[in-house]
Amino acid sequence: MKIAFKMKLKPGFEAEYKKRHDEIWPELVTLLKESGISDYSIFLDEETNSLFAVQQQSGSSSQDLGSTQIVQKWWAYMADIMETNVDNSPKTFPLEMVFHLA
Repeated sequence: MKIAFKMKLKPGFEAEYKKRHDEIWPELVTLLKESGISDYSIFLDEETNSLFAVQQQSGSSSQDLGSTQIVQKWWAYMADIMETNVDNSPKTFPLEMVFHLA
């Protein structure tokens, strides 16, 4: 199943967000893949600082892995540059697919 959601980046952190994802921790990548998450992309709308994420999942969503230590550590690492909830998880807003061309 393919899902999409959006998040919000704080202004001025576009380059830092990209840098941190360019250097994503190998243990986080392993967890995502072992949890059935693949074909995961995040796009930035520079006009609104909105992040648009799309991922293929055969198990959990990446947002369902918040109980793991590595995801909690990643959330804490990213909290200074994104809009977050009290537990440091990114504020996410699910998006409904209204069209798909295969």
